[in-house]
Amino acid sequence: MPEKTSFIENISLRATKWIGSTASLVTHTVIFVICGIVILAGVPVDRVLLVLTTIVSLEAIYLSIFIQMSVNRNESKLEEVSDDIEEIQEDVEGIEQDVDEIQKDIDEIQEDVDEIHDEIEDDPDTKHLEHIKKTLGALIKEMEMLHSHTQTPSKKKKE
Repeated sequence: MPEKTSFIENISLRATKWIGSTASLVTHTVIFVICGIVILAGVPVDRVLLVLTTIVSLEAIYLSIFIQMSVNRNESKLEEVSDDIEEIQEDVEGIEQDVDEIQKDIDEIQEDVDEIHDEIEDDPDTKHLEHIKKTLGALIKEMEMLHSHTQTPSKKKKE
């Protein structure tokens, strides 16, 4: 949400941006050149330097005010960012704790799965059932073979 600024703050923001621009450099250079031309045109040097010094002094005062305003604004923004970073760090710590708990749960589940697997492998009934399955499979194959051999040639042709 953008921060609301007063009219004077808006002017200071624009002035600060302009002062740091190429346009500002060109403008100041033109002013200094004009002062030199005015002196060459016959206006007394001390009068031109008085006006120029006064303008430069006022500009320096305003520049220092603008700089301080920018520092204050940036400091305020940095405090907000710092608060946001602290909140994010707290959230990350919470997530790390959740991940640790999930890892512990996964380890416990893996131990349970290993125990069940070991129990199944060690169970004599399970081994007996596997033996029965293999035997039944072999018997079914033999019966299919016998069935295919015992069919009469006429039945085989029909199929």
